[in-house]
Amino acid sequence: MSAPNAPEAPESPAPAEFPEDRRALRSRLLGLRAALPAREAADARIEAALLQLLDRLAVHCLGFYWPIQQEFDARGAVTRWLAEAPGRQAALPAVSRPGAPLDFHLWTPQAPMATGHYGIPVPDGTEAAAPDALIIPCVGFSPDKFRLGYGGGFYDRTLAAMPQAPVAIGVGYEACRIALQAQAHDLPMDWIVTEAGAF
Repeated sequence: MSAPNAPEAPESPAPAEFPEDRRALRSRLLGLRAALPAREAADARIEAALLQLLDRLAVHCLGFYWPIQQEFDARGAVTRWLAEAPGRQAALPAVSRPGAPLDFHLWTPQAPMATGHYGIPVPDGTEAAAPDALIIPCVGFSPDKFRLGYGGGFYDRTLAAMPQAPVAIGVGYEACRIALQAQAHDLPMDWIVTEAGAF
């Protein structure tokens, strides 16, 4: 699916600017993200672009993530999205065990939370959910919408295992747009949202 009048994606850096090793690349991008200037303004533009995209998509249940390591915090956007129409649901992921796809459980701003694997908060005792769209954090991403994550493969496994493929929406920052060689298990995002818009 393509966006009408979507802005053109900026050109990506030449591959030679980045090390081939994904660990080194990930470390470099995490440092870059942590030091980004004008984050408040960039985050406001990401939220606006994300909400505009969600308005165009017929999403009933939206999966997203609890922010860690200076990721874009989608909770405000998801809270606004939930409030704009009745019947919408949001869900957060939980790790049941290493190597398994993520489980999703319903979330609202008032949901009780517990500490899950890796110290990340997860809904405590809410119903399981099957999102039809996922907001997925990107450490880095390529012009052809492949993402670089933290290396655990959770989202690739989850997308591959879901019987009904959700709309995959990667969220990142333009400074982390890179030339990335996709690996065999990598799955592209349907959309990438940055402070420059939705692509």
